[in-house]
Amino acid sequence: MTTEELSGLGPLVARLGRAGQRLRHADRARPWVLDTAVVVVVFLLFCLPDLLHAVGVIGGDGDGDGPHRFRLAFTRLPVAGMPALQAGLVVPLLWRRRAPAAAFGAVTAVFVLQWSLGALLRADVALFVALYSLALHGRLRQLPWACAVAAGALSLVAARVSVAMSVWDALFFLLSTATAAVALALVIRIRRAQLAGLRDRATRLEIERDQRDRLAVASERARVAREMHDIVGHNLSVIITLADAGAYATGAAPERGKEALRLIGDTGRQALSELRRVLGVLREADGSAARPELSPQPALSDIDALCEAVRAAGLEVVYRTAGDIDALDSGVQLTVYRIVQEALTNALKHAGAGARANLAIVVEDARLTITVQDSGPPAPAGRPRAANEEGHGLVGMRERAALYGGQVSASPAGAGWAVRADLDLTPRDGAR
Repeated sequence: MTTEELSGLGPLVARLGRAGQRLRHADRARPWVLDTAVVVVVFLLFCLPDLLHAVGVIGGDGDGDGPHRFRLAFTRLPVAGMPALQAGLVVPLLWRRRAPAAAFGAVTAVFVLQWSLGALLRADVALFVALYSLALHGRLRQLPWACAVAAGALSLVAARVSVAMSVWDALFFLLSTATAAVALALVIRIRRAQLAGLRDRATRLEIERDQRDRLAVASERARVAREMHDIVGHNLSVIITLADAGAYATGAAPERGKEALRLIGDTGRQALSELRRVLGVLREADGSAARPELSPQPALSDIDALCEAVRAAGLEVVYRTAGDIDALDSGVQLTVYRIVQEALTNALKHAGAGARANLAIVVEDARLTITVQDSGPPAPAGRPRAANEEGHGLVGMRERAALYGGQVSASPAGAGWAVRADLDLTPRDGAR
């Protein structure tokens, strides 16, 4: 077959597929229609000819066709008895899908009764239809005994027709027909099971995809929430402290008040820039809209500027490092920066201006340690917060540290507080 012929079959196959799908949908909506149609077809093709022979409409003398000795081997049924046997063979097919075992049993019983009487009916094809339906719709553990019962019933037929043909030939033909019916039903059943498995797998994959999307959205929201908390919380704390200091210094030292206002403006602009960067990733792509200004993520080199901003707000910061901190990757540096930012923000918020904070970042082998300890609020300005008070900042620090197998602890230290974070720098999943 040429390529052109194969391409021409495409629309035909598609139309047949759509027609089959419509038929399946109609059958699921009204299953009784197909069951009734099967009974009507069997009646028209196999029952009606026998009835017409019996009343002499066709077939001459009504003795049937075939060799004379073959016709003499069977009993001629009365006109009233033939429709009764035909009904017993065909009517059970109405529930061949709802109760295939019961339908097969009823058909087999009538089939054995008919052949015990020595009658020959074309409606005997109902036995193969019932066997096919049992193999397709019934329980598989019922199939072996059904095949055994069918083989026994067909053996009775082979014995009856032995006057006209060999028993083995008749048995071979009958059992081959039954085997073909069972094999066809099993092939269709396996195919349907495969299609059902594929549909179920597709459904599960869609559910898993939706779950992954929801988890990704939740993770991204949590990440943005942490970034927003770090940016807003830190910069607002600095702005509030500077505003308080500027208000206090306006009367006594106007120059200090002006410096505080300038620092408030710089801090506000920095916060606004970082907010635009974070919120820019949440906007949908729009060709008509201007792209948000991009800037690198904070790193360890930005901690000096962070410390200067905190010092300008009134908190004295002593910063020291140990180890090869420049060799850390960007992800670790961002995590360290955010933890330090949150810890200094808490120190500025609770210890206030005039306090002192010691910041230490130490890299030793595959461990990184961050320590931020403040001296507490100057007496009698206040006291350190209670040990059981834990805000979102500490939770965010712990979540960031957990990404690198680390832990964060916060506890009172003298008059102030100490925050300690330990990160594991060991490469994961065989990374080098």
